[in-house]
Amino acid sequence: MSDIALHKYLPRLPEAALQEFIEWCVLEQAKAAECNFTPDQNKLNNLPPAEYIPKLVDQFMKVKPDPIKAGLVAAIAGKEADQHGLSGLAVVADFIALYVKYLIPKDGNTPEQAEMIIALASQQQCEKFTEIASKYGVTF
Repeated sequence: MSDIALHKYLPRLPEAALQEFIEWCVLEQAKAAECNFTPDQNKLNNLPPAEYIPKLVDQFMKVKPDPIKAGLVAAIAGKEADQHGLSGLAVVADFIALYVKYLIPKDGNTPEQAEMIIALASQQQCEKFTEIASKYGVTF
């Protein structure tokens, strides 16, 4: 299941599950890219997912450990997410998952090493995604 195309399943998750997945991506998985993000909870408290998610993502995207790499990764993730044809919060979740996954390979000195690191990040995303989906009663 490590090579799962998460974008195919994102629209099946309720907004609360998408919020939880995005939070995990930006708060936990992004640490592997040395992107230690602490959201401003004062701006996020008591917001429904439809408002919370864009505000969280906006805060996260302003944190750039390496601005040049972050810009390139954002362009790559954006292009790939556009090809998936999702809408609403599912496209936001898709973009963030791709962005974080491609931001991680800071230690890949060769294309093969980078691919291994990306494959591991994909596996972690699949495992967390499946865990969250199960919690919300969504099975694949």
